[in-house]
Amino acid sequence: MTVLLRIVLVMSMACGILVPPGGAVAADGKPLNIVFVNPGKTGEVYWDMVTQTMQAAARKLNARVEVLTSERNYRTMQELGLGVVARPDKPDFLILSNEESAAVPVLEAAEAAGVKTLLLSNTLIGEDGVRLGPPRQRLKTWLGDITTDLQTAGARMANALIGTARAEKWQSPDGKIHILGIGGDEITPASIARNAGLKLAADAAPDVVVDRMLFANWTQSEAEQVTANYLGWALRKAIRPAGIWAGNDPMALGALRAVAAAGLRPGQNIEVVGLNWSEDALREIRAGRLLLTDGGHFLLGGWSVVLLRDYADGCDFAAVSPHVEVKTSAITRANLGSVGDLIKTRAFERIDFTRFRAKAGRCGQYDFSIDALISSLVPREGIAD
Repeated sequence: MTVLLRIVLVMSMACGILVPPGGAVAADGKPLNIVFVNPGKTGEVYWDMVTQTMQAAARKLNARVEVLTSERNYRTMQELGLGVVARPDKPDFLILSNEESAAVPVLEAAEAAGVKTLLLSNTLIGEDGVRLGPPRQRLKTWLGDITTDLQTAGARMANALIGTARAEKWQSPDGKIHILGIGGDEITPASIARNAGLKLAADAAPDVVVDRMLFANWTQSEAEQVTANYLGWALRKAIRPAGIWAGNDPMALGALRAVAAAGLRPGQNIEVVGLNWSEDALREIRAGRLLLTDGGHFLLGGWSVVLLRDYADGCDFAAVSPHVEVKTSAITRANLGSVGDLIKTRAFERIDFTRFRAKAGRCGQYDFSIDALISSLVPREGIAD
């Protein structure tokens, strides 16, 4: 190591940070061992993409991610997590998702074992949140959580429908814009937040009526059925449906099938929106049948590694808050060309994750926006084999 480099590193350490001004990995930042207990199933697109972005970020940030998949069995998820904290050779960090509150006993065991944990996608809610309090208080090794602002996403989706309906004058004979809402379920925080966004937007628009808020268990087939039922009802009531708000892309795709079967033309006399940034949804946007897909929340995998790399190098994200909330973004025909290929190919190694690290003196301040993502992408020809 040169004398100059030693001087730079000593000065950085004196400031409590090993992040150089450009945000790249510090020259002697130690390799990190991270374990992620994946709550999803093998082959489940969303959780596969969370894992893939996590591993892509780890390769750029001098870390290794071990993935343990629970196959949607929450007892298995707990067993896997408890097994990790009981290891004699413990990881530097453990990443969990608090689906169905299954992470709580693992968090408590990790505290006893001294394993630092981060919650991804779902944090503590209800009685668990009251009993255990915020991160780093009762559970000092619980570093925090990284989640997405799904209420804002739900409102943005609804406002896109409303804006198009107003511009196209798709009012019913009663002068109102009529919308169908299709939610995933009524109990999970992710669904509740999205549904609340729809209500927020509709309540702020006196010319809008949400005729029905129906639930389709996140599936395409059930969404197709409830949409068909709604369209039949609207026809009998002489209501002109203007838009369908769906809480995820599979449900939006089911709605599109029912709309087409009813003789309507999505993108021409009715609009549908979804959420997930799925490849199928991007195809429908390209064809002009789907107005937008909100999302990007699978990138929480990559962003979680950014937070942990910074924390390990002395730049604690909790300098702003232990609760990191990432804004989702909408993909439309206008920006599809910039990110469509990335999602289709899942070439997440094109993302320069080093550019997202907090800068010296700005710990906890992150820009995880779609604009920052697009500007970070390395051209395909610039990727080493």
